Amino acid sequence: MMKTIHHQKLAHITTRALSKTPSSSLPLIVSEEVQQALAQNKPVVSLESTILTHGFPYPENLSLGEQFEKAVRQEGGVPATIAFLKGVPHVGLSSSQLIELTENSKTAVKVSRRDIGHVMAKKLYGATTIASTSILSCMAGISVFGTGGLGGVHKEGQFTMDVSNDLVELGRNPITVVCAGPKSILDIGLTMEYLETQGVYVTTYNEFKDPIDTVEIPGFYARKSGIKSPNAFESFGEIADIIRHQRLMNLESGNLVCIPPPSDFAMDSGVIGKIIEDAYEEAKHLGIKGKEITPFLLLKIGEMTKGKSLDSNKHFVLNNIKCATKIASELTNVSTN
Repeated sequence: MMKTIHHQKLAHITTRALSKTPSSSLPLIVSEEVQQALAQNKPVVSLESTILTHGFPYPENLSLGEQFEKAVRQEGGVPATIAFLKGVPHVGLSSSQLIELTENSKTAVKVSRRDIGHVMAKKLYGATTIASTSILSCMAGISVFGTGGLGGVHKEGQFTMDVSNDLVELGRNPITVVCAGPKSILDIGLTMEYLETQGVYVTTYNEFKDPIDTVEIPGFYARKSGIKSPNAFESFGEIADIIRHQRLMNLESGNLVCIPPPSDFAMDSGVIGKIIEDAYEEAKHLGIKGKEITPFLLLKIGEMTKGKSLDSNKHFVLNNIKCATKIASELTNVSTN
């Protein structure tokens, strides 16, 4: 006879992600505040650190990190900024540790999965990408992560095989990443195809309740990308319900929740598209490729928009972090009722 699980059992599924190895047995330092919040089933949201070390200079990056953490707290959550300090992975930073990280941003290594062992062995400062933030979040038991834009398949990626590890880790880890969509410099269509192959659930916030078949994946700087979203949702409670059912089935893959950038800060898709196209042509002419292409393109976009893209980026991240905290809160509300 087929055995079914009563819907009421969903209420007892905790907000903690499925981790095969307890964080207590790993060389991973989880802050006391984060540990306490997880134990008490309070909403916890992970925050990456690459944007702090590789996006802005000190002390602007410190101020930004403080703003991101404040945004989580204002929504009733507990922030868990993730980074490596002298080789030690930390989930949740104190005020002094955030200062230490941002002060050492010039020497900090951008850490993806492949870099973790190296940074730990060499006792380096390391800033986490979406990929490594996802890994360490799941080790600590955090299941919701707020960030800016997702890495993905670069233009002509079918020839260069330039695909971000972010996509692979989304397929490996039961993490819900809340962002403004894939970065505009990417091939968003190919990125969606790759995520489908990895078994990642992708959905977009349909804030204004538009017809479902008109909802597009946001293009980070722009609200629309020209690529239809595989799914759409109208409330953060919907996402929480999907996550609970995925846990019920012990699925190990993650979710990508796309939040279109606020209209006040979004850029015209045609304008930003032309800027990116010109930046790509310049990169080709200069022979820039591989891991150097993304920072080059973002730098050129910043120059061509006279800094508007950087300013918009801050607002997008703050908005995504707030939405991520709302999702985390919905999860805790359901599991404690």
